[in-house]
Amino acid sequence: MKKTVKVVAAIIENEQNEILCALRSSNMLIPNRWEFPGGKVEKDEDIYTAVVREIKEELCCVVEAKKLFHEHTHEYDTFIINLHVITCNLIEETPVATEHSKLTWLKRENLSSLEWAPADIPAVEKLMAGK
Repeated sequence: MKKTVKVVAAIIENEQNEILCALRSSNMLIPNRWEFPGGKVEKDEDIYTAVVREIKEELCCVVEAKKLFHEHTHEYDTFIINLHVITCNLIEETPVATEHSKLTWLKRENLSSLEWAPADIPAVEKLMAGK
């Protein structure tokens, strides 16, 4: 039986209405694919606390979790991911890629130009549809 992992991801938008996209490094699972940054929810942690903690750890910046934008379960070959995508406001510092290969800011209409991790695609499509 495949393990199910509960994960959070942040949609961080800047003043130019661009969304932060993160390229998974070659040593991560699902390498060289784009994602919304985030990570695993720890035991007894709610999704809003988890996304704030993960962004501080991964991007060295502080966000405020606003609301759940999208929830999706995706089955990969070896595990299942239950992804909670949360809209966030950037509060302090500029995001820095410490675990990812690269960060980029893109307008909603340009999100499809990247090769996304499969679990992130439904949220990307919802963002592009303006929902």
